[in-house]
Amino acid sequence: LSNVKVVGVDAHIGSQITSVEPFVESVRRLVELVEKLGDEGIILEHIDIGGGLGIRYRDETPPEPAEWVKALLPVLEPTGLKVIFEPGRSLVGNAGILLTKVLYVKETPHKNFIVVDAAMTDLIRPALYGAYHEVLPVERRGEEEIVADIVGPVCESGDFLAKGRSIERPRRGDLLAVMSAGAYGFVMSSNYNARPRPAEVFVKGDRFQVVRERESYGDLVRGERLGI
Repeated sequence: LSNVKVVGVDAHIGSQITSVEPFVESVRRLVELVEKLGDEGIILEHIDIGGGLGIRYRDETPPEPAEWVKALLPVLEPTGLKVIFEPGRSLVGNAGILLTKVLYVKETPHKNFIVVDAAMTDLIRPALYGAYHEVLPVERRGEEEIVADIVGPVCESGDFLAKGRSIERPRRGDLLAVMSAGAYGFVMSSNYNARPRPAEVFVKGDRFQVVRERESYGDLVRGERLGI
């Protein structure tokens, strides 16, 4: 491989990791590999320790970034190499909220449903992974709480955002906030069932800016052509 220059070693050990120990063990093994490669005359430029640092969705207690860095630096510093890391979710996960409107509340003797206008097409993590996202009313009125599944309008049994949640009984038109939707949210969304994607809005204090326009039905067919 005379035309290949090896410049670094990279690792990815998983996702939504909420303790520092797995990262420390991974970095130790990377450093051992760096030393072995050095003995073979392969001098590297960087170590990429990957991502995977988790966030709080429910009751997790992930380490603070400073704690994470403090644990890893003593292992990494002796190498003298550039360190690359990919914090992704830990930066943006809790910065994003999916805002959805209540379309209908269906109460039965066996199960209650809160049907909203957001769906698995907007946030697929609950349907795909069974992932937990906290769901909160935007405005509280002091209504009694009910236990309900919060579901979308797509004709799929897997179209849900939350199951068996205790939540203040909403009314049609109320807004609910699906929390921690900043990572693996919009990027995993789709147009399934011909559903246009929602707008994305940045908010800072009392200011906001639409940074991605809401899609229209025209957007869905814009690239289509009739056959001949």
